[in-house]
Amino acid sequence: MRAPQPAIDTSPVIGDEVKTTTCYMCACRCGIKVWLKDGQIRYIQGNPDHPVNQGVLCAKGSAGIMQHYSPARLDKPLLRVGERGSGEFRQIEWDQALQIATSWLEPIRERNPDELAFFTGRDQSQALTGWWAQQFGTVNYAAHGGFCSVNMAAGGLYTVGGSFWEFGEPDWDHTQYLMLWGVAEDHDSNPIKLGLGKLKARGAKIVAVNPVRSGYGAIADEWIGIRPGTDGLFAFALVHELLKADRIDLDYLVRYTNAHWLVVRDPGGAEDGLFARDLDGHPLCAVDSHRFARADEVGISPRVVGEYTLRDGRTAVPSFHLVAERYLDPQYSPDAVSERCGIPADTIRRIARELAQAAFDRAFTLPIRWTDAWGREHAEMQGRPVSMHAMRGISAHSNGFHTCRALHLLQLLLGAVDAPGSFRYQPPFPKPLPPPNRPGKARQANGVLDAAPLGFVHGPEDLVVDDAGQPRRIDHAFSWAYPLSAHGMMHTVIRNAWAGDPYRIDTLMMFMANMSWNSSMNTAQTIAWLTDKDEAGDYRIPRIIYADAYASEMVAYADLVLPDTTYLERFDAISLLDRPISDADGAADAIRHPVLDAAKQNPGRDVRGFQSVLIELGARLGLPGLVNEDGSPKYRDYADYIVRHERAPGVGLLAGWRGAHGEVEAKGQPNPEQLQRYIDNGGFWRSEIPEEAHYFKMANRGYLDWAQRMGFLGHADPIVLQLYSETLQKFRLAAQGHGAVQPPEQHRERVATYFDPLPIWYEPFEGAQIERRAFDDRRSADESRTRTAITSPLPLAGEGWGEGEAPATLSGEASHPFPLSAVTQRPMFMYHAWGSQNAWLRQIATRNWLYLHPDTAARHGIADEDWIEVTSHHGTITVQAKFAANVQPDTVWTWNAIGKRRGAWRLRKDAPEGREGFLLNHLISDITPRGDYANADPVTGQAAWFDLRVRIAKAPRAQASSPQFAPLDMGQADDAPLRYGAQFRKQREDASQ
Repeated sequence: MRAPQPAIDTSPVIGDEVKTTTCYMCACRCGIKVWLKDGQIRYIQGNPDHPVNQGVLCAKGSAGIMQHYSPARLDKPLLRVGERGSGEFRQIEWDQALQIATSWLEPIRERNPDELAFFTGRDQSQALTGWWAQQFGTVNYAAHGGFCSVNMAAGGLYTVGGSFWEFGEPDWDHTQYLMLWGVAEDHDSNPIKLGLGKLKARGAKIVAVNPVRSGYGAIADEWIGIRPGTDGLFAFALVHELLKADRIDLDYLVRYTNAHWLVVRDPGGAEDGLFARDLDGHPLCAVDSHRFARADEVGISPRVVGEYTLRDGRTAVPSFHLVAERYLDPQYSPDAVSERCGIPADTIRRIARELAQAAFDRAFTLPIRWTDAWGREHAEMQGRPVSMHAMRGISAHSNGFHTCRALHLLQLLLGAVDAPGSFRYQPPFPKPLPPPNRPGKARQANGVLDAAPLGFVHGPEDLVVDDAGQPRRIDHAFSWAYPLSAHGMMHTVIRNAWAGDPYRIDTLMMFMANMSWNSSMNTAQTIAWLTDKDEAGDYRIPRIIYADAYASEMVAYADLVLPDTTYLERFDAISLLDRPISDADGAADAIRHPVLDAAKQNPGRDVRGFQSVLIELGARLGLPGLVNEDGSPKYRDYADYIVRHERAPGVGLLAGWRGAHGEVEAKGQPNPEQLQRYIDNGGFWRSEIPEEAHYFKMANRGYLDWAQRMGFLGHADPIVLQLYSETLQKFRLAAQGHGAVQPPEQHRERVATYFDPLPIWYEPFEGAQIERRAFDDRRSADESRTRTAITSPLPLAGEGWGEGEAPATLSGEASHPFPLSAVTQRPMFMYHAWGSQNAWLRQIATRNWLYLHPDTAARHGIADEDWIEVTSHHGTITVQAKFAANVQPDTVWTWNAIGKRRGAWRLRKDAPEGREGFLLNHLISDITPRGDYANADPVTGQAAWFDLRVRIAKAPRAQASSPQFAPLDMGQADDAPLRYGAQFRKQREDASQ
């Protein structure tokens, strides 16, 4: 007889109050329900009514309770009293902290606002911080995207008016074939998990393209273990096969893209490569051999191939002709690219067939009547059930911009952008190409920039450079070196500020940007720059103001620390002006609000939300927009700003419940009760897109009119998707000596090479430049040795090979001094640096390993769990290896953000994260091996930390990973009363006596 089972209450009452808000543990921004008991947080669960996660919550989200109660939380403002990095501070009151900050910043604004560099990390409040920088008047503002995802954003926004990441999604309800490109598990994870569940239940095929198989790739039907940095080449081989088989959607291309627009062919001419236009500036197309029409004319059948003579005698070809001409070349055939990508040619051909079969043989229609932008009525919507989704794995390379464009080209050829079953835009996307907001560069009479510091360049005239063509920004964004750097370049600011390139700054102000650890390209160098002094003994970066909620590695290097709240103690706006939480069928935004009274819980803890601090600081400085005419503060705090600030008449940070009584949405006067309406609705607002406007948003009259009413678009004109980018060609022409604004001589070849109007592929810089150097060294060592000159069949894009010679391949270990690629994955249970001090998440992993394929280990005589040396052209680390068959054999990988510096985050000094954990950042240089540019994409400036190449060798058994830095004296988790270094401890001891 079975023993009776104990009675278990499966739904216990876990609190006396529940509040809804928005999670902050990753970029999903899921809705959560926070259970409280006696004013303390007891439990966090997903909100089933929330549009983002529909009740699903991951380990990170549930562990938010431990993030709030982390012993690493800062308590009060801190003023440095010892050397930078010593951790020696004294606590001060907020009034003194704000007075100090004001005294530093006030003379800067009077003298030269650009002497303030204001760079923010993963704050999700750029709608405020960028606007604040504009009011201050500094061009030196940027956010985390240049270190993280700007290739993805710019590649999409300059091609299809939207992008992957959190700003678009597969059509989870209709897709039959999904390709995931470089997708890890840290961004947008819960919506993706929900969508993948739908696909698995329906039997749709999922293909994961990634050097490492983890997370989503582990449940994929097929894993393609590609060599890092070759995704664009693989995409071109798929394009080659589709073109060769004539398996493309020409109707879609003519209807929605510039495939038929005529491109001038006039080599050496000032308009070579630009679109042929009529006298009113409208692009032209060819109707027959001698007749031309406006490209947007209705009722014509334009040509998409052929060469045509324009009325002025010049020749022109449709942009699709250039696409076919380039990618039908045998150099892009599966056989030609197979070895370099590490993918069998037969696999490439099969994937191309499967894409075509899904798009065309399994095509379907939805019985939804709709009207296009030209007034034509349609009884149904044509579906293409093939989708793609991409993330950092393809973006964080020096060829990432063109790789992103290559994927969008592949989608467009299949007719698979915002068609039923394909990739779908999320409002407020799509945007015009390029988006209309250009970066600010001129100051008005009141010192305010003429536009926000970040934006989208339309041509050379929009660059933020001086009369000599030199950078005006400290990070060199929007310069001739990195023209389309739409998110700025956070990864270059420390070096450039230290070097005074292009000038000295006075104050560096940062928020949640852990630059002295895992948000830097190279940790040891960055620490050195932060602490370096000039001949007079003064720090080369004179002042550093840093805001964070926790005792991170960067806190120790600040002169003034402004302690932030946790996300459960403040107001935030998840705004459509910033990083919205929309889905493809509706626009949405959300708030966070204090769910508990922090002061009552911790009477000695005095912290403030950085957004409110920034608003008060702006008022103290008298910044226009932050003070009234009489000089009094315009906003009480950030909550007041969220409600009353208007970016344009009727347009604020939140779109829900606008109007005097909350009776309108999207556009309307401020509503004093707006935040309460959000709180009453679970913390979010959502507006459904009309059904007839769900698809083909770029050319759907219903959507365009709706988007204009909502304020997402300034006009309701159709948005033409760009196979061929005239914007890029304008830069190429400037580099060839045309136009009023041209690059300095040292940048001309670079711009002419990489600003190709069609997507290109080139070897990632680190691998190509190192191999070139090794090639030259071998040749000079033995000039008599017979060498076979190899003409590369692929565009090596200006890397200076000379005389047609280039190394044969990067795949053979004998031919390259650093034969292995090294990449990181972001674990689903941790997000960047957040979580490393979390008592629950630490139980999942407290250290990382370097994972390598058993075959790779065998070649190097390495056993499982051996200690190994990992060496790049920049440095060496010693770490512990672990076998994993889920990795492409020419690649090694690790989890990022688990390795921490000893003493930081209030971890014990013997915590595994500090002793056995490590960062690959120690091996990454912030400049290319050739030393002439940042280690970044030449188009957008995105950090290229996935270009890293290494070699490995067995090392003696060690007790800890290396390098090891001196522990930060920030107070330990078992020493709660003692914080922030020896100076503060001594003050406490003196006070107690």
